[in-house]
Amino acid sequence: MRVILASSSPRRHELLTMIGIAHDVVPAAIDESLVPGEAPIAYAERLAREKAVAVAAHAGDAVVIAADTVVVVDDVVLGKPRDEQEAAEMLCLLSNRSHIVHTAVAVRHRELERSAVESPVVTFRPLETGRIDSYIATGEPMDKAGAYGIQGYGATLVSKIEGDYFAVMGLPLHRLILLLENVGVEYRFAGLRVRGVA
Repeated sequence: MRVILASSSPRRHELLTMIGIAHDVVPAAIDESLVPGEAPIAYAERLAREKAVAVAAHAGDAVVIAADTVVVVDDVVLGKPRDEQEAAEMLCLLSNRSHIVHTAVAVRHRELERSAVESPVVTFRPLETGRIDSYIATGEPMDKAGAYGIQGYGATLVSKIEGDYFAVMGLPLHRLILLLENVGVEYRFAGLRVRGVA
């Protein structure tokens, strides 16, 4: 069974590989603009679904997996920083407080599509200016929502996670498996199969 990951995220690719799901990577080209008045959780789920639909249109019988992650603090969505100054501003905002990471995942197979959102709460330790500057100097914050990556150096900024760690990384694996089952695809440790077909 062909599986397509509709994302260019190295983290999502690594997570699928980690659980034995062989896949091709075909990033979706969609407009990711926030609709005025749109709630962050609805925004994340809409983008995941739109990515799945866009890639599935050219995917034949493949299973398409798409996801989107948004970091939210004070009801403001923090995207990827445009430059180092914006990264520093985001990290200062996150310092010594909690924020929500909404990660939506969508699965499409044939005409069936299912999606869901996991919303873990992440708490940062207090971050002094020197630590923020040295973290930005690693380059890690520059391509990540909220200007940090939980799976890298950014792990040292976090004091607590309440919820799904893998959702913070960008792909909630337990939710993904449930959604696959909902579209008739069974997960086995050696890969995926259509339900009832060896």
